[in-house]
Amino acid sequence: MDLYFRYKSAFSGLSQPFAWVDMEQLDHNIALHLKRARSMPIRIASKSIRSVAILRYLLNASAQMQGIMCYHPAEAAWLASLGFDDLLVAYPSLDTHGLNAALDQAAQGKTIYFMVDLPAHAQAISDLARQKNVTALLCLDLDMSIQYPFLYFGVHRSAVRNAEDAVALYKKIRAMPNVELRGVMGYEAQIAGLGDKVPDQKLKNTAIKMLKQNAIPKIESRRTSTVLALRAAGADIQLVNGGGTGSVESTIAEPSVTEVTVGSGFYCSHLFDNYEAFSARPAAGFSLQVTRHPRTHILTCNGGGYVASGTAEKLKLPKPYLPTGMTLDANEGAGEVQTPVHFHGPGLHTGDPVFFRHAKAGELCERFNTLYLLRGTAIEERVCTYRGDGQVFM
Repeated sequence: MDLYFRYKSAFSGLSQPFAWVDMEQLDHNIALHLKRARSMPIRIASKSIRSVAILRYLLNASAQMQGIMCYHPAEAAWLASLGFDDLLVAYPSLDTHGLNAALDQAAQGKTIYFMVDLPAHAQAISDLARQKNVTALLCLDLDMSIQYPFLYFGVHRSAVRNAEDAVALYKKIRAMPNVELRGVMGYEAQIAGLGDKVPDQKLKNTAIKMLKQNAIPKIESRRTSTVLALRAAGADIQLVNGGGTGSVESTIAEPSVTEVTVGSGFYCSHLFDNYEAFSARPAAGFSLQVTRHPRTHILTCNGGGYVASGTAEKLKLPKPYLPTGMTLDANEGAGEVQTPVHFHGPGLHTGDPVFFRHAKAGELCERFNTLYLLRGTAIEERVCTYRGDGQVFM
């Protein structure tokens, strides 16, 4: 059956807009990324999932799925209260409420790593942990960006840029009570999150591939030398996290890395169509209803202005997915209350659904309370997003 008509039939009767996950496509993506990671443990990036039910589904899919990368300490505390363990908070936080909640869970035996890259981060955690008489596990965020003469290739994250910076910070941490440095994370965003097969950008794609090839050995050298230097200085480094969906192959080749992170590749939002190394399948999106027909080849849907974060550019707009052959209007894009689409195919009328894909994976869930899980021709289950569970962390 044509995929559009299968979706249309399976979701008929639902109030639109709504968000969906195709579980068969999700299963394909799980198998794909497990194969890409070989025997390396995969830490699941919750930021790209944002649904407790889907997080559980991923963890239950394979013993190779080990742990969750959270994006806020309050999120880690909440997940720990629901029974999750081995939680790495990927971003430093000075939010006292969130840190206290996470430390309370650590005091109950949950393994939670807190990210730091400044003495102030570690000191804040040390002070709170001392009050609770608990030892907090810290993870050092190592900057993976590359500075070329006229180009900064990467993202602005950590103040720790090399092994010397890391050891200097470790020596300060070592003097603080109730904290122990146990991990290093180096997220190579310019490899993992930057597509190199973007349509209609041949020259840019070529340049990005060259930059990636040049950066990968530098990244390996920086991460490896930092881990070795920290261990030589006395740090008990047990966890070395690296990568993301777009950099699995290069990350697992590093001998110092103990785990690789995957997130967006499970849902495969449309920004992750644009990679040379792998091809995942669209597994999640949202549906809008056609409510107007203002021109012969233009149909207008209610809602749809779900634009992804980051730089303001066309790639961050949602993309019409099904039926195939649809495009957004260049002047209007995706609107808060209506989204016009150009379509030259037959058989689409007012009242019909149009299925879209979000540019980024987990951000879709910030717009909807529910995910409808499709398997085959029927809705298998209806589950909550973080938002549906009443949880907003950022």
